[in-house]
Amino acid sequence: MTRGEKYIVVSVPDFEIGTQGEDIPDAMDMARDAIGIVGIDMEDSGELLPEASSLAQVQKDAPEGAMVSFVDIDFTEYRRKNELRTVKKNCTVPFWLCYEAERAGVNFSAVLQAGLKRELHITD
Repeated sequence: MTRGEKYIVVSVPDFEIGTQGEDIPDAMDMARDAIGIVGIDMEDSGELLPEASSLAQVQKDAPEGAMVSFVDIDFTEYRRKNELRTVKKNCTVPFWLCYEAERAGVNFSAVLQAGLKRELHITD
């Protein structure tokens, strides 16, 4: 990270990307977000994520006066929090159950999501 005229400029050499933030915490968040976007795109394309460079190598290659730091990211958690697109799933239930659920105004999607989260031990 280096201080630009107005922003903290961040370079992420392992992913060959850059970003910026208003201050150091914001710059770290922006770096995490940029890595998340590129990383899940690479995963979806079947590409391997790059290995983290050594801190010594990054410090050696960094401009003088730059602050060097690792950025942590959990791609599974990032995907869960940021990939909010929906998919349509078809499921089968007995007619009588569908009838009762519709009569009660049950939201099938909400019930299915809650059931899947419970089954997979996922908490929001």
